[in-house]
Amino acid sequence: MDSTDSIEKTLPRNVWQQIVSEAQQIMQDEPVLAEFLRVTILNQEDMGRALSFHLANKLASNMMPATLLCDLMHTVFSQPSTIYAVARDIQATVDRDSACNLYSSPFLYFKGFLALQAYRVAHQLWLRGDRSMALHLQHKISLAFAVDIHPAAVIGAGVMIDHATGLVIGETAVVEDSVSIMQSVTLGGTGKESGDRHPKIRRGVLLGPGAKILGNIEIGEGAMVAASSVVLKPVPAHAIVAGVPASVVGHAKSDEPSKVMDHYFKCS
Repeated sequence: MDSTDSIEKTLPRNVWQQIVSEAQQIMQDEPVLAEFLRVTILNQEDMGRALSFHLANKLASNMMPATLLCDLMHTVFSQPSTIYAVARDIQATVDRDSACNLYSSPFLYFKGFLALQAYRVAHQLWLRGDRSMALHLQHKISLAFAVDIHPAAVIGAGVMIDHATGLVIGETAVVEDSVSIMQSVTLGGTGKESGDRHPKIRRGVLLGPGAKILGNIEIGEGAMVAASSVVLKPVPAHAIVAGVPASVVGHAKSDEPSKVMDHYFKCS
């Protein structure tokens, strides 16, 4: 077994053990939450089953009961590559969000994390040709979490979506590993053009609150897009862009601004 295989097996297990441990402690501290934590976490045999149960109950309806959704989701969250991505997303949130000091918090409560994991199910459905069901899930995710991610979009692992309200990610968008995205970000097109028409966000990028990135353009590795910027042209690797329309105003102080989460910059 190589080191990559080992990490992909141990990280989800370690994250899940931490979530279980925290749930046990919270039950002691806040007994009113005991039944919720018991059903959602402690009665579940692993993180994939727990996440399937939790999301299914958030997205279910009379026409699409939770038991059906739970079974459907577990076909995705039982895949080692998917549950590894889930664990990396939780770890990213704990590492980067100053308001998060528990592994159980994003799992239970953070809609950016939950919307991203529900997208992962919709994406797998899309890839295997179940496109109506994928679009149904997209619709339910949008209603439940105020996040609209097209199921055909490609999103990597170790992604943090902070606050999440108003996030839109279009059909042909790509978000690589270790990206951080703030609220009200749009990865959109520029009109009625068809084909490959959405942004490509490379590894380690930080997208500030309200950033609008439009068209089939690349935001280079380790770049930062400042809050409320409108980006219409490609951004070089490790550049900082700001303004309407955005232009290069500096150079990132870190190779991966997504991990540092420092939105301050001084124009060069």
